[in-house]
Amino acid sequence: MQNNGKLALCFHTLFVIFLMAPLVVVMLVAFTPNGYISYPTDGFSLRWFRAILENRSFVQAFWNSLYLGIGAASVSAVLAVPAALAIARYQFRGREALVSLFLSPLMIPHVVLGVAFLSFFSRIGVYGSFYALVAAHVIIIMPYTMRLVMASVFGMDRRVEQAALSLGASQWTVFRRVTMPIILPGVAGGWILAFTTSFDELSMTIFVASPSTATLPVQMYNHIAHTIDPLITSVSTVLIVLTALLVLILDRIYGLDKVLIGKG
Repeated sequence: MQNNGKLALCFHTLFVIFLMAPLVVVMLVAFTPNGYISYPTDGFSLRWFRAILENRSFVQAFWNSLYLGIGAASVSAVLAVPAALAIARYQFRGREALVSLFLSPLMIPHVVLGVAFLSFFSRIGVYGSFYALVAAHVIIIMPYTMRLVMASVFGMDRRVEQAALSLGASQWTVFRRVTMPIILPGVAGGWILAFTTSFDELSMTIFVASPSTATLPVQMYNHIAHTIDPLITSVSTVLIVLTALLVLILDRIYGLDKVLIGKG
């Protein structure tokens, strides 16, 4: 039994190393002083990190991705809460069809969605606008938010709400003081998952974004298509570090088990 435990620990360690090795290599390559991607390097330099700040298109693309992710994730969360409450608590005609509609973007390739959005936005004259990009991202990230919020709603004990109503609380007060705090882990987890999906989205965004609204993944893709310098590795390293810090802060403040698993 003890040998089985050691063997499982060994496999887990090898699996973590297998997952982390590409990230470590990318981060090491980011410090190369050479003008091309190479590893091992002749030394360490911050040359390509300074190049990020000097490249205004990458800086603007980062802010575009940040604003887009926050806006799309927030809109999807606002829409997901009442939708999940209605679907979980009421029986009405078309309920299953509504669930399928919200989750349908998971079944459609993002390239197909990108072509469809391109045609639709061009027809109504909003192609390339930031608001059109937000609307497109809300549609593709809505399933992630819905699934986590619905899980929280289905898992909550409605007797707590009924107790609050019996004590004279209004429907709005019950939602604000009882329901929302209980399902908040699901909402927060859905928001985080939606934000990361939006921030990292490329296949659909490349059809919808214009040069002025290009996101960081689109800018990185365009950069790779024209050059082989290590700037991409330095950008990737910054994103890896920022993601790790975000996860660490979230774990310290709220707890990853509550956000990802949905524990109250």
